[in-house]
Amino acid sequence: MAFLALGTVALDNVKTPSGVKKNMLGGSAAHFAMSARLFDDVHLAGIVGKDFPKMHIDFLKRKGINIGSLTVAEGKTFRWTGEYKAEDLNSAITHETELGVLAEYSPVISDQQKKMAHVFLANLAPVVQEKLLSLVTKPDFVGLDTMNLWINTALRDLKRLMKKVDLMVLNDGEAKMLTGERNAVAAARVISAMGPRIVVIKKGEHGVYVYGGDFQFGYPAYPVVKVVDPTGAGDTFAGGLFGYIAKTRKADEKTLRKAVVYGTVLASFNVEGFGMGKTAPLSMKEVDKRLKEYQAFCAF
Repeated sequence: MAFLALGTVALDNVKTPSGVKKNMLGGSAAHFAMSARLFDDVHLAGIVGKDFPKMHIDFLKRKGINIGSLTVAEGKTFRWTGEYKAEDLNSAITHETELGVLAEYSPVISDQQKKMAHVFLANLAPVVQEKLLSLVTKPDFVGLDTMNLWINTALRDLKRLMKKVDLMVLNDGEAKMLTGERNAVAAARVISAMGPRIVVIKKGEHGVYVYGGDFQFGYPAYPVVKVVDPTGAGDTFAGGLFGYIAKTRKADEKTLRKAVVYGTVLASFNVEGFGMGKTAPLSMKEVDKRLKEYQAFCAF
């Protein structure tokens, strides 16, 4: 069974204490799909410009990601230039953002995709996320990601969209910003009351907290020795989380626990290399091996 994911496909220029990389394949949808493909067939919806390298298009296809709804438009691809300092690898410093063709993007999907039961709205403007969701006939389960930019500039649109989703993923700073609460546990309850039944709050190197109404749980991050590039880690986490949910077609506590563990493990691979250097070659055999190591680390 396939599912639909909307988000950005970008060209990233990144500087970290480990080096500098330019024109890497990036974006919320691309990182999400590279992780989620390990569990289910992913149909990616997004937009790039005529300048988008053919090698990236071919790369996505080779990885089994359906890009039939990746629009190629006149103009420039969305670009992000950022930096991570050694003293705080959890926070990106944005030097430049070029929206390019993303500024005028309106999603277009196929008749097959309109009937898909599972939909994930990766980080993008809420009004665009809602447009995509309006094209899907009767989705059974909808996931949503967002960021501080949209909380600051499109709060009304975001709140309207939140009423239409089942699961929401955001980091602890965004959760506190959205709700005005001082801790993630209180914030998750407020967010759930705003619409999403399940709230997943990412806490970077400090793990993840999940609230589902009648249950709650948390896990630490996988112990990574050296973080090379954190870009896309949150999207990679979301891909593993939602990919497993889409594969099982369940969203109960037992399923969510394993989905979160898979997301956590996949995010640990992501940060060990630049861009998708560590996630793209992955097989489930390698993922499951690290999952066993992570289970041993968490056991008490």
